[in-house]
Amino acid sequence: MKKIQRHNMYAYRRLRRAIGYLGMLLPIILVLLSLFHFFDTDIQPSISHYYFTNLREVFTGTLCAVAFFLICYQGNGNRVFWKNDNLLTNIAGVMALGVALVPTNPLAGQELAYSLFSINLKVLHYVFAAILFLSFSLLAIHVFTLGQAVNGEIPVSMLNENKIYRACGYAILLFIVLIPISSFPYATLIFETLSLLTFGIAWLVKGRALGDQGKIGEKLYREKNSCNTEDQLPE
Repeated sequence: MKKIQRHNMYAYRRLRRAIGYLGMLLPIILVLLSLFHFFDTDIQPSISHYYFTNLREVFTGTLCAVAFFLICYQGNGNRVFWKNDNLLTNIAGVMALGVALVPTNPLAGQELAYSLFSINLKVLHYVFAAILFLSFSLLAIHVFTLGQAVNGEIPVSMLNENKIYRACGYAILLFIVLIPISSFPYATLIFETLSLLTFGIAWLVKGRALGDQGKIGEKLYREKNSCNTEDQLPE
């Protein structure tokens, strides 16, 4: 039984890391590929505008992958809405699909090609995006901070995982609020990228991408020899 539980624990961690890596890499890959003349794509003012470029498949494909991973993610649930990981990840997954498949308005000279819709759905796209990032924030602040084992032998460090989750969650909210009130070039792209990077950091820490033994285990998770002793499903 313990062997099955440990296998499930590692499967959950791999899923968390996959979600984190995809979220972090999406804006980085889009911008880097834009620098290559081969793709005939300029750096766009927002991540969403890559829908109308030759990198459309990278944008929609990555978002859809994140969406399906989020929908497949199964946590322990909670009666409180903002602490219910099952509900929040399902909402985030559906919203990610909405962002991928319901485009914002094209820029001048761009065509609304390969879209499921031919009408102006810019507002709906923004609603999907806002709920998506709000879900990310709630997961980091209220869900990821649940369940850390109490360990009086190891003090809470400045790098404790719960502090990182809260910092990432509030940073996501801050960056999203800054988008509509900022007017400098590429402001939307920059703040969307920062939001996805902080989102990815939270999921990678939760997925223990850096490991959890030795000093890392003590500083981040208040645990010792975690990989050898932990045998229950993740919180």
